[in-house]
Amino acid sequence: MPRMETPTANFTHHFLIAMPNMVDPHFARTLTYIAEHNEQGALGIIVNRPIDMTLASLFERIEVPLEAEGFAAQPVYFGGPVQTDRGFVLHRPLGDWHSTLKVTDEIGLTSSRDVLQAIGAGGEPKDVIVTLGYAGWAAGQLEQELLDNAWLTVPADLEIVFELPPEERLVAAMQKLGIDFTNLSDVAGHA
Repeated sequence: MPRMETPTANFTHHFLIAMPNMVDPHFARTLTYIAEHNEQGALGIIVNRPIDMTLASLFERIEVPLEAEGFAAQPVYFGGPVQTDRGFVLHRPLGDWHSTLKVTDEIGLTSSRDVLQAIGAGGEPKDVIVTLGYAGWAAGQLEQELLDNAWLTVPADLEIVFELPPEERLVAAMQKLGIDFTNLSDVAGHA
């Protein structure tokens, strides 16, 4: 007799908000955008942890010309602890790139060099978050972490990702839930 699968929530195109008791230093005080969540696991990128690198220096390092205006000073982000030597680009519009995970009809996560070349040459796609690394969860792992209260979830808001400075993104996502981050604490006297 076939086993019945229990339906589970799908958190593709959602934010994960790290709870204050998150002990993993990779994820403490992070806002993670989930690009894919299915029975095999989940994949996302942290969107509020810029590293000490700009797109100008990244493009120089990978020898891709950056001629488009408005991108040079943008930060590169720590996207998560998996494959930190590889670049990932969360972008809108979706476009047609060599290696893109389609998240929605308007947003994709691309790991191929052609999207960086297009950004450098023509400034498209316009809205981008470039990360080194990503966050990954094995089958059932994210669901267990949610049960353990490691994360809050909220449907993603692309304006938070692409319009707000990185230091405001976590607070803005919390406000979508009606929660003030400073009120979330697991130890009295600590925010």
